[in-house]
Amino acid sequence: MIETLIVPGLNGSPAGHWQHHWAAGDAGAELVEQEDWTKPDLDHWLHALEARIEASAPGVILVAHSLGCALVAALAGRPAVSHVGGALLVAPADLGALADRHPGVRAFSRAESSPLPFASILVASRNDPFMSFSAAERQAARWGSALYDLGEAGHVNIASGHGPWDDAPVLADGLRGRRARSPAATPRRHWGSGPSWPAGAHDSGLGVN
Repeated sequence: MIETLIVPGLNGSPAGHWQHHWAAGDAGAELVEQEDWTKPDLDHWLHALEARIEASAPGVILVAHSLGCALVAALAGRPAVSHVGGALLVAPADLGALADRHPGVRAFSRAESSPLPFASILVASRNDPFMSFSAAERQAARWGSALYDLGEAGHVNIASGHGPWDDAPVLADGLRGRRARSPAATPRRHWGSGPSWPAGAHDSGLGVN
């Protein structure tokens, strides 16, 4: 039974992305697919996500990246939310800036202001080109999310040096109320601090994978 749903952002999460690695290596995880990752459509994307939630185990954990974080937040007030146990929200994007090039993103912004009806952790980077750390702090407060400071990690994607990311399943297990899978799997940093990643490795696109 699926216990973890991986929710990509604009342009999806291709081979090499930490979300892709997770879905490929965990039999209890599934990557949510959309008909067209290049054209964000809130209603269509929500229906696809809700269908996978309904088919998953009760209390499924959602693991979102970039625009996928706003998609998860848009579940608030919808019936499928009763099946969600929590959400790991990694590197959300500044939707105002993103909408300049991708108008369909504007509809997602209505999900930015309401508290989430499930436990959540927002993972933020201090040099993310798509959302400043101070903006991430404000967004965590609006959603009622715990904030995890990942240090200088870019957009937490392939362009910023991220392939497999062992800390992500550990954080998700915390939302499930589980202990770390093994001592080696314990996150390298605690709330409020994080590891540094390759200097100058930033995303070259706008809100992509």
